[in-house]
Amino acid sequence: MTSEQSPTVPPGRYGDSPTTPATARRGPGRGAKVAIGVALAAAVGATAWFSFARTAADPVTAEMVGFEVVDAEHLDVTFQVHMPPGTTAVCTVDALSTSYAQVGTLEVPVGPVQDRTSAYTVTVGTSEEATAADVTACAPTGD
Repeated sequence: MTSEQSPTVPPGRYGDSPTTPATARRGPGRGAKVAIGVALAAAVGATAWFSFARTAADPVTAEMVGFEVVDAEHLDVTFQVHMPPGTTAVCTVDALSTSYAQVGTLEVPVGPVQDRTSAYTVTVGTSEEATAADVTACAPTGD
């Protein structure tokens, strides 16, 4: 008669065995956890500082929303301006031809507004039919 034995698996193949000492299964120590916490706090602080510094250095930004060719001599341009409430600025909007030559430009006074983001639609006169538009600059006026 043969005795039945339970199958054995190679050591370490499926993780720790129940006979592995508790010291071998420990995760990161307290010092490593503190170091990870300090690193995360430093990363959050650095991100906040860079965000604040960028806003302070460039308090007025603009982004294109879209444009519509009205006719060969006019282009409607819609854009958004992001700036602190109460700020006034002047934005330069350019109309461009197929070769990206400037065929029209308009300086648009914006603000003061109650919200950080505001939208504007302006009509730019052109010397020939425009096929693109861009807000090339927005600068605070200091009022």
